[in-house]
Amino acid sequence: MAFPRPRPARPELPRRRVRTLECGQGAVRAARFNVDGNYCLTCGSDKTLKLWNPHKGTALRTYQGHGYEVLDAAGSFDNSQICSCGADKTVALWDVATGQVIRKYRGHAGKVNCVQFNEEATIIVSGSIDSTVRCWDCRSRRPDPVQVLDEAKDGVSSVKVSDHEILSGSVDGRVQRYDLRAGQLFSDYIGSPITSVCFSKDGQCALAASLDSTLRLLDKETGELLGEYTGHRSTSYRLDCVLSEQDTHVGSASEDGHVYFWDLVEGSLALSLAVGRSVVQSLSFHPTLPCLLAATQGQLQLWREDSFQPEGDPDT
Repeated sequence: MAFPRPRPARPELPRRRVRTLECGQGAVRAARFNVDGNYCLTCGSDKTLKLWNPHKGTALRTYQGHGYEVLDAAGSFDNSQICSCGADKTVALWDVATGQVIRKYRGHAGKVNCVQFNEEATIIVSGSIDSTVRCWDCRSRRPDPVQVLDEAKDGVSSVKVSDHEILSGSVDGRVQRYDLRAGQLFSDYIGSPITSVCFSKDGQCALAASLDSTLRLLDKETGELLGEYTGHRSTSYRLDCVLSEQDTHVGSASEDGHVYFWDLVEGSLALSLAVGRSVVQSLSFHPTLPCLLAATQGQLQLWREDSFQPEGDPDT
């Protein structure tokens, strides 16, 4: 006779601030976990990019090479490379170990808001205020992009990449999904400028944050509106939205210094975290744990679930 499997524990949310790091980079424009969540990157208004172990609170390396503030960054699947972008209109590919720029891609006509690697880290996808998404080949020496996606009518604020599609959000209020296998474009009109987009972990939905202080969950295939989430303030800054590691909650940064989480299915507000007095500029949710990075002004904060036991003294 087989014993019944224990019921899985109810998903927890990060409720406790366990670390606060002073990044020393001016304003932190973006904070991003790496692929396994052991490390993170912070993008500074002082033109630097920093690699951290946020769980231990240690800075590992500083990357210098951008000519203006760094706006986004991402790590490759094997942690050997970093891509970053900035207000200097460039996309940079870095060697993690040496700290050197391997290649710089110039082609965007304005500041570059967002970057992502594809799954194999052979292509960098970047979105810019110049209304284009550009795809750069990391392996070739050609200086021009392998593809330019110019369907957006205004600046591209956010891009995400899955194994066969590119999701982008733009200031014209549209969420565009490029299905690279089928060669098709799907466009959903939200109406308010999009600040951030992301895929759900199950690949069925897209979450979009916009400047009408609303998050919207869309069915990826049909474009049907599955949920709306309100209560935060987002009217003028490019703020991040996230999904929790099990797709149970959606989260958003806010201009009132808080981070808000809603129950994905019910749409009810589940949690409000008091991060600081100023705008929470960036969020990153850990890929497998109830663990959140939040950036406000020059600080990076690490939040964990109530039952978490930190090793050593937390630096709070």
